Amino acid sequence: MNGKIINWNDCKTHVINYSLHYGVAVFEGIRFYDTPQGISIFRLKDHIKRLLNSAKTVYIQSKWTANELVEAAKEIVKASNLKSGYIRPIIYYDGGKLSLHAQNTNISAVIAVLPWGKYLEHSAVMVMPSTYMRHHPKSLPMDAKVSGYYVNSVLAVLEARGKGYDEALLLDFKGNIAEGPGENFFIVKNNSLMTPPLGTILPGITRDCIMQIAKDLGIKVSEKDITLKEAEGADEAFFTGTAAEVTPISHIGKCAIGNGSVGPMTSKLKDAYHDIVTGKNEKYDGWLDYV
Repeated sequence: MNGKIINWNDCKTHVINYSLHYGVAVFEGIRFYDTPQGISIFRLKDHIKRLLNSAKTVYIQSKWTANELVEAAKEIVKASNLKSGYIRPIIYYDGGKLSLHAQNTNISAVIAVLPWGKYLEHSAVMVMPSTYMRHHPKSLPMDAKVSGYYVNSVLAVLEARGKGYDEALLLDFKGNIAEGPGENFFIVKNNSLMTPPLGTILPGITRDCIMQIAKDLGIKVSEKDITLKEAEGADEAFFTGTAAEVTPISHIGKCAIGNGSVGPMTSKLKDAYHDIVTGKNEKYDGWLDYV
């Protein structure tokens, strides 16, 4: 916290806090893995770059450089003694002024480390098309990862879980599929991979990985608008994200995707991604930061 390693229970900030009250904070989710070469943090520099870009979007002037945050993340992973887990950096306004402008308000940064297993419980998940719409890109800049944005995601998740689904699927203002509450979305049709374009979605780092891996495997990849009807008629569908990694989708609403089980391309990409993050594919070593 602000450059010092402190114990979990000693990490405190005041309840009269600008970011707590208005949701103006930026964060990342980053995984680290136990590999044959040692503990590695996956795409750490890319996550920190996005963190600082998100900060600029909401006018937070970080006191810390990208390199300082990268080194701090490595330091706290070492101190945790965990072999694998999850890193949560957050930069926020730490002052007590409650006017809507945040002038002369202190900025704090915390990088927390915690154990992290499987994000979505089932090997293939059932998703519900949400009644909540993803944010309009003229209301909020969708390329930033801002705490307050996730109220939209929380409502979608609670609605879906309340109706017996594992996860939600949000549409954009045009009625096309945007993304999951915390995941990007892909479909497979006729041996081609498709994903919604940027604009109403977070530019996911795992999304970028899967697109690159697919191209390297000779799979055709396109970014295009996907209607709900097109998704329901897909051969395969899956989510991607740091927490979700590659999670197959078995049903969208009551509609089974393909035969309702994990499809061959999803399985291939899932296995390839797992090999990369666990240090078993030297071609992608540039994505790993060893601790």
